[in-house]
Amino acid sequence: MSPISPSRPLLRRSFVVTLIGALLSACSTLPPYRRPTVEIPTKYAGAAPGWAQAAPADTAPRGPWWTIFNDPVLNQLEARVDVSNQTVRKAVAQVQQARSMVDYQRAGFFPTITAGVAQDRSRTSQNVEGKSLAGKTVPDYSAGVSASWEPDLFGRVRDSVTGAKADAQASEADLEAVRLSISADLAVDYFALRSLDTQKKLLDDSVTAYAAALKLLQQQLKDGAIDASAVAQATTQLEATRTQDTDIDVTRAQMQHAIATLIGEPASTFTLPPNGSAATPPAIPVGLPSQLLERRPDIAAAERRVASANAQIGVAHAAFFPDLVLSASAGLESTFFAPWLSAPSLFWSLGPQLVGTLFDGGKRTASLHGATAQYDGAVADYRQSVLVAFQQVEDNLSALHSLTDEAASQQRATTAAELSLRLTTNRFNAGAVSYLDVVTAQTIALTNQRTADQIAARRLESSVLLLKALGGTWHGQGDGAATQDESAAASATRPVAPPAAQSSTTLATAPAAQPVPKPVGT
Repeated sequence: MSPISPSRPLLRRSFVVTLIGALLSACSTLPPYRRPTVEIPTKYAGAAPGWAQAAPADTAPRGPWWTIFNDPVLNQLEARVDVSNQTVRKAVAQVQQARSMVDYQRAGFFPTITAGVAQDRSRTSQNVEGKSLAGKTVPDYSAGVSASWEPDLFGRVRDSVTGAKADAQASEADLEAVRLSISADLAVDYFALRSLDTQKKLLDDSVTAYAAALKLLQQQLKDGAIDASAVAQATTQLEATRTQDTDIDVTRAQMQHAIATLIGEPASTFTLPPNGSAATPPAIPVGLPSQLLERRPDIAAAERRVASANAQIGVAHAAFFPDLVLSASAGLESTFFAPWLSAPSLFWSLGPQLVGTLFDGGKRTASLHGATAQYDGAVADYRQSVLVAFQQVEDNLSALHSLTDEAASQQRATTAAELSLRLTTNRFNAGAVSYLDVVTAQTIALTNQRTADQIAARRLESSVLLLKALGGTWHGQGDGAATQDESAAASATRPVAPPAAQSSTTLATAPAAQPVPKPVGT
């Protein structure tokens, strides 16, 4: 017989160590995650004709998107949204809650350690046979520490952490979506109020002019130069215009109260001074349709929820495998207090436990099917979010394009109405027409001026809604070779763009070599 090789015990120990290491290493059951595919158009159908693609990244809007309107009052109001708006505060709390859930799930990687001290007295029945302590009262003093640890053999904890991280990133994207929505609502209400101020100034001036005309007509009636019908017509026109003027006050007060609520201030303590100056819609570079997936926080949130649902499939898969629990305890126990803290009172235990479910009536299979269905639903939500985003962009691009033409046409109509009013007034002063013709010309001029102001307000509103549909603010691509998960997380948590020198965002700019329609607002 050949002598036993001294390397055999070493091989056995190496095999045992390798086996234990393989058991303790996590074998995740998480399915490989791939971002759901969506059909992306090559260009926006509603973009103004004659626009080409270029890449002047240094002109891309940065930071707060509302600064593109160059309105100091709006900038001050928007700055108060993050501080005082209660809806934003709730979204911040939800982000903190989601982040705490990540810490909660991550705690599953570590053992649980408990410690305790106890003192009790017990008495065994005297009528029990075979017990030496029958009928005796026995005190018991104990103190001990116990620990248990469940190694993540099949990735249940890891998958739970992955899902919690995705949920936290989705909550962060939700926060950005809430901020974007609230800031857009504030901008819409603010420009609507500015439009009301413009119309209010127009009506105030009209009331002043009509009152002066009525006073002049009343004097002419006394002199017998005209009949009473002209005075009645002038009075009717004056009072009708005053009614419209008062109605503007009601609508403006409601708009001011809405702004107060958005910035978190009681309506009774908030006032916004009138400002009748006209605001001009800015030129908004819309970029490529594919970049919309990075700009929109609601799309980022939907994509992160797909990743979270995918992680839940891994958790459901892990339930089919057994759980290994390693537990240990040690302490001191004695019937008498005096020797309690001595060495003979020591007790300890150590041992593993492997537990698996053999039959549960299909509960785990049902959970897996439910997790898969939840994943399919999250994918559908993501794709629907993308479709809605493209619809919103196209809607507002079309609206801006049409309103630009409408504003130009209305401006021509307003100019013609003002000319008609001047000519009719001159003819009335010459005695060629009645005052009814003047009233009609004044009404037409006032209506056209108000229509022009309302179209300007609609253009501003569509500009705000387009910026909202584009994600408000965005960052360029090419920041580094990030993974799909990291890219999605970045789009959910980094609303501010990197420096312009590092950006490759493609913007829509008009070629200078040929005449084309000007951007909105120029």
